[in-house]
Amino acid sequence: MTDVLDSPDAADAADAAVADIADGATVLIGGFGTAGQPVELIDALRRHDARDLTVVNNNAGNGDHGLAALLKTGAVRRIICSFPRQSDSWVFDDLYRSGRIELEVVPQGNLAERMRAAGAGIGAFFSPTGVGTPLAEGKESRTIEGRDYVLELPLRGDYALIKAHTADRMGNLVYRKTARNFGPVMATAAATTIAQVEDLVETGSLDPENVVTPSIFVDRVVKVHGEPGVPTQGATE
Repeated sequence: MTDVLDSPDAADAADAAVADIADGATVLIGGFGTAGQPVELIDALRRHDARDLTVVNNNAGNGDHGLAALLKTGAVRRIICSFPRQSDSWVFDDLYRSGRIELEVVPQGNLAERMRAAGAGIGAFFSPTGVGTPLAEGKESRTIEGRDYVLELPLRGDYALIKAHTADRMGNLVYRKTARNFGPVMATAAATTIAQVEDLVETGSLDPENVVTPSIFVDRVVKVHGEPGVPTQGATE
């Protein structure tokens, strides 16, 4: 059963949604840069002040808002991502250079597939990506039909914070364009999935053919009001 938090004060609803995230949790956070980033839920997690977190995201924050603002608090001990450095990743750069955050770089396809494997109950998979690079060090390798592969393990989260465009009151989700990105795989890979949405409709209003994430993967839905005031960077939401 999905809990729907629809309050006139969206910040209060977001705070309630993340209130049980404990110190040391692994949190999967959707977004490709700022496209599809669940800013209201990230801000709520920042206010919640859980510590020693491991965060999984495609990037390591942009500017001083959203994920970067969370990193700046020092609440994140470790980040697993594909693109940690960009022109506006100064928050992460400062933390990493001063030894205040750990980094695991995972190629983007492997990142998505590791989470998909977690959601699908796959124990591990062999990937050719990373063969012959430092990313393969310490991993089991195998040659299959003449091609070299490394073993990759599933990547699970205690929580997933994702952004969708529309949800019904059962928790079925529809995304908007590139804001979809990692949301669907993260929803399946987490023990508890929390989705923020702009539109909340009655059950039965969504065309089942358009539902991307079924409600069985969604534990909480938070209704927010309008688009966050965050500029997108080369990605259309």
